[in-house]
Amino acid sequence: MKLSVLKIDGTDSGKKVTLEDNVFAIQPNDHAIYLDVVQYLANQRHGNSKTKDRSEIAHSTKKLGRQKGGGGARHGSLKANIFVGGGRVFGPVPRFYHHKLNKKLKKLARASALSYKAQENAIIMLEPFTMEAPKTKELLGIVSAIKAGDRKVLFVLPQNSDNIFLSSRNLPQVNVITVDEINTYEIMNAKTMVLIDGVQEILAERNSR
Repeated sequence: MKLSVLKIDGTDSGKKVTLEDNVFAIQPNDHAIYLDVVQYLANQRHGNSKTKDRSEIAHSTKKLGRQKGGGGARHGSLKANIFVGGGRVFGPVPRFYHHKLNKKLKKLARASALSYKAQENAIIMLEPFTMEAPKTKELLGIVSAIKAGDRKVLFVLPQNSDNIFLSSRNLPQVNVITVDEINTYEIMNAKTMVLIDGVQEILAERNSR
């Protein structure tokens, strides 16, 4: 698959690049995508939610009333869950949500997601550019010039650029990551992908390992 490389003003630079078939034109595997997205979202969870059970509540242990003849239930402690301020039954406790997937499956999932974007013509190739200072308006102008749309645009840079990243922070529809950070979730979550020229070669090289 060949794509024209655009300049930041939206005009054609005259250069064409080839997107490798083993990364951008495979038969997508939906289940691999599902597993990788589930793993990514699970790994974002901290699992820090915690409530106190009755053994952790600071209350008197004195028996509330006599065993019989009180006309009610035989309560033995204010720590019971039925009392205000008592412990919670079966409440959340800290837990570890992380799980792993093997590298081949993750590679298949990423290539499947990229292939979907290629099929949808949702990939834009952009020539490398720099920003002298963080300018949200300037980055927004680039997004508009290359006709990336106004719904979830993902910029993938070959290396980190603080000024480009900082320029995107006030744009909720624009996400900037490096090729090292690319993952199946970010690809599928984006409506349009903007690849800086050179990223496609890195992706092809890593997929062949």
